[in-house]
Amino acid sequence: MPDSIKTVQVIINPASGQDAPMLAIMNRAFRAAKVDWDVKLTKEAGDAERFAREAIAAGVDAVGVYGGDGTVMEVASGMNGANVPLAIFPGGSANVMSVELGIPGNLEEAVALVCSDARQIRQIDMGRLGDQQMFMLRLGVGFFAETTKGADREVKNRVGVLAYGLSALQALPKAQKSVYTITLDGGETVQAEGMAAFIANSISLGVPGLTLTKKTSVSDGLLDVIVLSDITIGSLMQAAANAVGLAQDLPHWQAKSIKLEADPPQSIECDGEIIHDTPVTATVVPNAVSVIVPNPETIDDAAEQVKAAEPKGD
Repeated sequence: MPDSIKTVQVIINPASGQDAPMLAIMNRAFRAAKVDWDVKLTKEAGDAERFAREAIAAGVDAVGVYGGDGTVMEVASGMNGANVPLAIFPGGSANVMSVELGIPGNLEEAVALVCSDARQIRQIDMGRLGDQQMFMLRLGVGFFAETTKGADREVKNRVGVLAYGLSALQALPKAQKSVYTITLDGGETVQAEGMAAFIANSISLGVPGLTLTKKTSVSDGLLDVIVLSDITIGSLMQAAANAVGLAQDLPHWQAKSIKLEADPPQSIECDGEIIHDTPVTATVVPNAVSVIVPNPETIDDAAEQVKAAEPKGD
C-alpha cells in the first residue's frame, strides 16, 4: 500500500445520474496535489471491472471510481485481493456505500480526500455469488427487486434516489408473499414468510446513521439476512422506525455463507442490477478491498489542503 498517492486511474460511468462538471473538478484537485491521473469511460457492463484490473497491472497507486453503487461494485470486484486502494467518488442516483463509509457526497471534497493527509485505509468485506459475481451492498429479494426493475433510468437521472420511492409505490399493490428457507453456513435452517428479504454486506439506507439493524458492519466477516414479512405503508414505517432505533430489530440472522430459497420463487437484484430468480447462495469475502475513507480527526482539513495548494491563475 503506497504511503503517498501519485498516480490515480479514474473510471467513470458517463450514464450516472449526477450532472456535474466532473472532469474540471477532478483536474483542479489532482493538479493542486501534483497527482498524475487518467480517465477511462465505461460503455457496457464489465468495462469497469476490466479497467480496474488493467490499472492494477499497470502499477497505479490508487483506482478511483465515479458512478453509482453498481459501478463501484464492478470496480471493487476487479480489485478484490489487490494491495491498491479504491477511491469512491459518489456520482450515481444512489451512493449507499459512500454514505456507509463516511465519504463526502461533494465531489471536490471526495477527490480532495484522496490527495490529503485526511485519508485512511479501511478493509471492507464483499459478498460472492457462486465462483465469480461479487457484491458490495446486498442482494434484494422479492419486493425490492421489483422496485429496482421499475426504477426508470430517465427518472433516476432526474430525481435521483426518489425514483426508487416512486417505483416502490407502484410495486406495492402487486407484492406477494413467499416462504423463505434460509440455510446458514451449510447447517442451521430457518424458515420465514415474507414479501422481501436482504442478503447483505451493508444494511445502510443511504442516509448517515440509518440502517435496518444496528448489528452489522461491512468489516465483520459476516453476511446478514433480514426478512420483511409484509410490505405495506405501515410495515415500511415500522422498518423506518427500526432504522432510527424506535422499534425492535426485524428478523435477522448472520453467517459466512447463506442459501436462500423462496416458494414461490422471487426475483433478485444485486447492487441495483437484476440478476435471476431464487434460489441463491452467497458467501462473504473478508477484507476483499481496501477503500480510502476519511480520518475522523482530520477530514475537515481535506478540502482546505487542496484549496491552499491550488495554483493561482490559469
